[in-house]
Amino acid sequence: MSAYLPPQHGAWAFLGLPLVLGAVVAPATPLLAVLAVAWVAAYPLSYAALGLARARRPQRFRRPFAVWLGLVLSAGVVLLVARPWLVWIGLGYLLFFAVNLHYARRNDDRALGNDGVFILECAAMVAVTWAVATGDDSWSVPTLTAVPAQVWVLTVICALVLTGSTLHVKSLIRERRDARYGLGSRAFALACVPASVALAVWWGWSDGAWLIAPFLALAVRAFIIGRYSMRPGVIGIIELGGFVMVVVSAVLAVQ
Repeated sequence: MSAYLPPQHGAWAFLGLPLVLGAVVAPATPLLAVLAVAWVAAYPLSYAALGLARARRPQRFRRPFAVWLGLVLSAGVVLLVARPWLVWIGLGYLLFFAVNLHYARRNDDRALGNDGVFILECAAMVAVTWAVATGDDSWSVPTLTAVPAQVWVLTVICALVLTGSTLHVKSLIRERRDARYGLGSRAFALACVPASVALAVWWGWSDGAWLIAPFLALAVRAFIIGRYSMRPGVIGIIELGGFVMVVVSAVLAVQ
């Protein structure tokens, strides 16, 4: 079963956050469900592809690769028929995957650069989700000026939250012996608070003020959690709680 599902459990939350944030500001449409299938299935597909490229026993990844490829292609065909311009978005994500493959072949998947690429992939999905829900069946990608300010605000929020979570978790687990990660995590969490105020103003202050609350909570978390020794599962649950706060704040801001 390990060949079918990547061992990085936290990555699933990273995949879900941009989809949900995008859906908060997008009209409901069945295409969003199809997009969710393609987006989520693409992650284990990439895991199987990387396994074929570098594993000592690549044959164990052949069937998982075929299964996930079939699912991604099925959903992808539906999306491309309804939104042909997604082909250009798909090519962009293939370029991102080429960077992931580069790190994987160096056995350096945990590098900050690779994490950064994954964060960019996820954050961009906020705008892609909105565009799929509101776009048309042309070959032209929606222009940047056509995207509402609220979508850009949530895209930036997603990038900030995922970056902060990456630094925080690394400082507690894999890089816990490197004091620079702890310092960087706390400094980034603090910097996100005034950044959230600016984003709230960009959104529209009266409603956008809701967006500040989760960043205050995440800043407190960055300073308090590091003082205690916790199991990875507990750390993950706390991070998931932070993601839920971000979504709730976005929903309240839209009301």
